Amino acid sequence: MPDFAWAVIHNIWKSTRLMNSRSVACQHRHWYSLLTFATIVLAVAIARGAEPSDQTTHLRVVGGLANVTQFTKFERPFWQTEVPKLTQGRITADIYPFDQSGFAGPEMLQLMRLGVVSFGTALLAQVAADEPELNVVDLPTLNPDMKTLRKTVSAYRSHIADILARRYGVELLAIYAYPAQVLFCTSKFQTLHDLAGRKVRTSSVGQSEMMEALGAVPIQIPFAKIVDSFRRGVVDCAITGTRSGAEIGLPEVTSYISPLAISWGLSFFGANRDAWHQLPADVRKELRAGIQHLEAAIWDAADRETSVGLACDIGSAECDSEKTYHMTLVPVDPADQSDRRQFLIKTILPQWIQRCGQDCVDAWNSTLARQFDIQLPSVQADDH
Repeated sequence: MPDFAWAVIHNIWKSTRLMNSRSVACQHRHWYSLLTFATIVLAVAIARGAEPSDQTTHLRVVGGLANVTQFTKFERPFWQTEVPKLTQGRITADIYPFDQSGFAGPEMLQLMRLGVVSFGTALLAQVAADEPELNVVDLPTLNPDMKTLRKTVSAYRSHIADILARRYGVELLAIYAYPAQVLFCTSKFQTLHDLAGRKVRTSSVGQSEMMEALGAVPIQIPFAKIVDSFRRGVVDCAITGTRSGAEIGLPEVTSYISPLAISWGLSFFGANRDAWHQLPADVRKELRAGIQHLEAAIWDAADRETSVGLACDIGSAECDSEKTYHMTLVPVDPADQSDRRQFLIKTILPQWIQRCGQDCVDAWNSTLARQFDIQLPSVQADDH
């Protein structure tokens, strides 16, 4: 049997031994679908035999969202063109966007743990159902600008790496950022409180909780289905990236946009540790260095495209695309800025703590409490 097949069997067995009280519910929720998929992968691996020669290793990589700048201009060229050059032809790769690969985003952690996906990208907001601690760095209202976001991720990065390695057998290789996630709406609004009663597309539990606190009706909808949801009248507003919204034609179905950053759409890129350590040490070193450069380029682009994407949405001269729109820009109300901290303290952080208890309190207090001047109290036995 090929080494890949044995690796998947080993990881399925290992995942059952790693099951604990915090994850048993999600394990039961995903187990049968994962086991079925793993069985199919094993059959294909057995039928096809081992991967190519000793001189060349071919990787299959699951990347980020399809049809947006991060994937088309950065991830895909890196894996298909730069990686063979970096490794002198020892590594070649194909990369597929996860929302067109047949994988469910919320299951990426489990798929990587099992070795079904050896190299993959996962949106932190989507895998937060399994591991709420991971997504604290992108909770709504936490990071009003890119400077704050960079500082937050830097402070918390080692904790993310530890969780992925210790609980999931995943090697953290990069953390990526999309442009600021902002509000697109079909009808006029002036402040966040005007969203009361409206149906709002969200992409995370935290965003949904924020909309509920405002009296809105949150509806979690995949990125690829946002435009269609407006056309069918399913939603009145959507939270998504300034540039990615323009790239999928969201200004064609909405008229008003706020520049207020609600969150940023962070993701992590990692590798199943067994698959990672099967690569020669010098190849791992070359890949890690290349991925670090890729991460830096993606962050710089996210910073730049937050403003450029907004320019394209409203049709201002700073837009770098031939296709521009003419949405109405909703100025940020001073009340919204002052409400940010109150949302964070009274709604966002308490709801996050309810999802993972004292572990979240300890993680926050040891990494981010000083930065935000918020010390969280310990969870009492009857609170969780």
